[in-house]
Amino acid sequence: MGEQTQGQGTAQPRRVVVVGAGMAGVRTAVALREQGYTGTVTLIGAEPHQPYDRPPLSKAVLLGKAEGSAFDVDFEGLGLELRLGCEALAVRADAHVLDTSEGPVPYDVLVLATGAEPVRVPGTEDVPGVHLLRTLDDAARLRPVLAGQHDVVVVGAGWIGAEFATAAREAGCAVTVVEAADRPLAGALPAEVAAPMAAWYADSGTELRTRARVARIEPGAVILDDGSRLPAGAVVVGIGARPATAWLAGSGVQLGDQGEVLADDRLRTSVPDVYAVGDCASFPSGRYGERLLVHHWDNALQGPRTVAADLLGLTPAVYDPVPYFWSEQFGRFVQYAGHHTGADRLLWRGEPDGPAWTVCWLREGRLVALLAVGRPRDLAQGRRLIEAGTPMDAALLADPARPLKAATA
Repeated sequence: MGEQTQGQGTAQPRRVVVVGAGMAGVRTAVALREQGYTGTVTLIGAEPHQPYDRPPLSKAVLLGKAEGSAFDVDFEGLGLELRLGCEALAVRADAHVLDTSEGPVPYDVLVLATGAEPVRVPGTEDVPGVHLLRTLDDAARLRPVLAGQHDVVVVGAGWIGAEFATAAREAGCAVTVVEAADRPLAGALPAEVAAPMAAWYADSGTELRTRARVARIEPGAVILDDGSRLPAGAVVVGIGARPATAWLAGSGVQLGDQGEVLADDRLRTSVPDVYAVGDCASFPSGRYGERLLVHHWDNALQGPRTVAADLLGLTPAVYDPVPYFWSEQFGRFVQYAGHHTGADRLLWRGEPDGPAWTVCWLREGRLVALLAVGRPRDLAQGRRLIEAGTPMDAALLADPARPLKAATA
């Protein structure tokens, strides 16, 4: 590492710079203090706002039930230096310098926590009335749209599209969701699991148009490739996100096919003294036998402890979490744990047209993932079973009346 100082008997880097003031960045800074780091911590955020949590943006903040979602962190009390409204521009690894819009920032250890940025519909950057929902400013621009009960077209029936459609319907807007695939969540879930969710849209009064590709967006309308014209007081684009890493070009930090930073099992990058955590980084999972890129809140919450421990030489456990996320949509609480790609069997607990059900994925008789709709106990118990790699009895597992923890082999 760079210049060192002694702290609690262990050599510590003098200066840690964290790029990104979202959940991953803030939790990394806090974890460093919690684990005994005594040097300088500088937290750099591109937005001018006090660091805030993102999940409330598509719910309470968007609906005007809360003004913001700032983290309850005493930055001054923890001795954390905040540099807000400061954009990271480049890393000069050989000199241990981060170049920013406010000038160069030297570091001994750099932590990349820049998250992900939403994918735009090409050619819509300057079209009035086209919105994204990723930042506090995005939510602020959308609040009057919902308050005015405008007709809204949502592009994309993924997690964020469904959550925004839910909020817009609650606000009294007429909502149409257009999805290029044949079902909601096509990129996230198998057809048989995602198909029942289509009915949720109709039940809420939301029009869902599948196999509908956007040809162009113009002021006041969305034009589909079949010539259909959908009037739109506002258009909200929710077609995915990509790691916010373009600024790392030329840094020597190795990136993957999706632009993510390729971190190792301690969240170290290919460049010495540089870590990466949260949405901007993938990591190798021994549990699932593949590299995972997880764009969810829990990953940004869990990873920082590994970064802080490794940085301080505290021999952390290998970073190999069971991924977890949740979504509130159309009156349903949806939770997912694990990673189902390599599963060899799928089991239902409950009926998919009912108010509550769970889907379980198994591999070689062990639970590797589950999706729980309105069954939080299944999720809590299932997550522990996945972590433990417990063999399951498939017949018992398929009985929705039986607790998951009582369905072991």
